[in-house]
Amino acid sequence: MITSKDFFLALDQLEKEKKISKEYFIDTLKSALISAYKKHFGEARNAEVTLNPEKGTIKVVAYKTVVAEVEDPDKEISLEEAKQLKSSYKEGDTISEEVTPKNFGRIAAQTAKQVIMQKLREAERNNLSSELNPNGTEQLTTAIVRRKAGSNVYVQLGSTEAEGVLSEKDMIPGEKLQIGQHIKVLIKKVTDSGYGTEVQVSRTSPNFVKKLFEIEVPEIASGEIEIKAISRKAGMRTKISVYCTDPNVDPVGACVGSRGARINAILAELGGSEKIDIIQYSDDIFEYIAHSLSPADVVSVEINDEAKSSKVIVPDNKLSLAIGKGGVNVSLAARLTGWKIDVKSESENVKEEEDRQVQEYTPTFTDDDVDIFEDIQGIE
Repeated sequence: MITSKDFFLALDQLEKEKKISKEYFIDTLKSALISAYKKHFGEARNAEVTLNPEKGTIKVVAYKTVVAEVEDPDKEISLEEAKQLKSSYKEGDTISEEVTPKNFGRIAAQTAKQVIMQKLREAERNNLSSELNPNGTEQLTTAIVRRKAGSNVYVQLGSTEAEGVLSEKDMIPGEKLQIGQHIKVLIKKVTDSGYGTEVQVSRTSPNFVKKLFEIEVPEIASGEIEIKAISRKAGMRTKISVYCTDPNVDPVGACVGSRGARINAILAELGGSEKIDIIQYSDDIFEYIAHSLSPADVVSVEINDEAKSSKVIVPDNKLSLAIGKGGVNVSLAARLTGWKIDVKSESENVKEEEDRQVQEYTPTFTDDDVDIFEDIQGIE
């Protein structure tokens, strides 16, 4: 038996300072200590470690089963030997004895240190996750830019002392963040990096824009207006479709706000260069696809339900607008609606129709037709 009151006092101190119960450490520590014991003193023995916080003791107890004939000395004891210990023992009984090694204190101390550090990181991660990502959902928070290291920017999250990591791929392309600047970030994930708890944050996620709308548009926060879908190419364009069951409420107008106040606040947070198309959602897929290509005008929409694809015809002078720079507009429209979208100009469509008709009506000649043609030539 090892007496280690200082060890249990340290657990008491951790409980007070970190708000983590002793039991949280002790349960894991028991498993870790028995693994350490078996590693150093043999896997075969059936043993367990007991910790007594009241007495401040740690001991290893081995168990053996009473049998008529011993086959495994590490786990069995003969009935004859058992009766020497206690005359009432019979076959099938379990005998326990303390087998705490003399040098087990050093092993226990090393193991306890490892377990406590691991559990502290785990508890810190769980506490931060509960605070920053309640219910496991991504949350928006205000952050202060504290430092830069390589391509990463590190921010202080809200009123906590927690530090968030904004990687290059999570920063809006082209934005220049300054030390001390207040920004909004989306908390994506709280993880254990091996060096401590790491909070991954983003400004490029589509959900980042969605959360901004929830803050700026009370009707969305209350559920009166529903965000049906959102697609985004950070730094370039975002498309968001909104819907309201109340015919007296204009969901697009509500998102824009009086004199554009609401949408301008969101655009300012995004750095001012990103465009946002707010689209009226419709159950009519023809109408929805046409709206999704905003700001371009649409002449007509044809759909193929089986392939879930569509062909959209736009005026010649709106083709580049419908497609967008690098195909961004049509790509985001496809992601928003969930349909493949092939955009054609009116003149392209007319030419395709003419070519198709020519192919369909190209005359073909049979052998009989050839004979008649030759007869006609003979008459001449």
